[in-house]
Amino acid sequence: MEEHSQPEEEEEMMESSDGKYIVTNETSPLVEPFIGMEFESEASAKSFYDSYATVMGFVMRVDAFRRSMRDGTVVWRRLVCNKEGFRRLRPRRSESRKPRAITREGCKALIVVKREKSGKWVVTKFVKEHNHPLSPNVGRSSQLSQTPKDAKIRELSAELSRERKRCAALQQQLDMVLEEMEEHSNHLSTNINNVIQSVREIESTTFTKPL
Repeated sequence: MEEHSQPEEEEEMMESSDGKYIVTNETSPLVEPFIGMEFESEASAKSFYDSYATVMGFVMRVDAFRRSMRDGTVVWRRLVCNKEGFRRLRPRRSESRKPRAITREGCKALIVVKREKSGKWVVTKFVKEHNHPLSPNVGRSSQLSQTPKDAKIRELSAELSRERKRCAALQQQLDMVLEEMEEHSNHLSTNINNVIQSVREIESTTFTKPL
């Protein structure tokens, strides 16, 4: 089950070197989706839009996708409102049956995310407007009715997110140490080569000097 965050949580985002924004806390729905928004993975994009949908008062549905011709992995995904499209009309088997409630109303609200060469998933299309009323209070009350199992999943997911951030910070520190060690090694090698060259020059001068 995907994690839903409370509305009062703050979105954690960082600005990349190219001016785009990368979502680092994908479960926070406070920031409205926008074209160019980046996610670390497809799952992060789904989780973010699902949380956004909950707060706004609609239900997200995972819709169409495209696969890579090279390796078959998903490279493009469309996430829509559950009232997208229209239900097919089928002949009723019995006149005594009650007609099913209309669940699809042709809503156009959606986001489209695409995987870039960098591995990031980027929002390439966003439609905010719905053609039906939204029910934010319903979305929030559904969060409060979670089972103990759901709460445990949320707790473990949050802990996993924290551990991932901690590992990323440690990896960054390790990379910096390795880079400094490499620079020191290169500097040491240069000094050794200079010493060797000086010794060779001294030896050459000594042996070639006439008696």
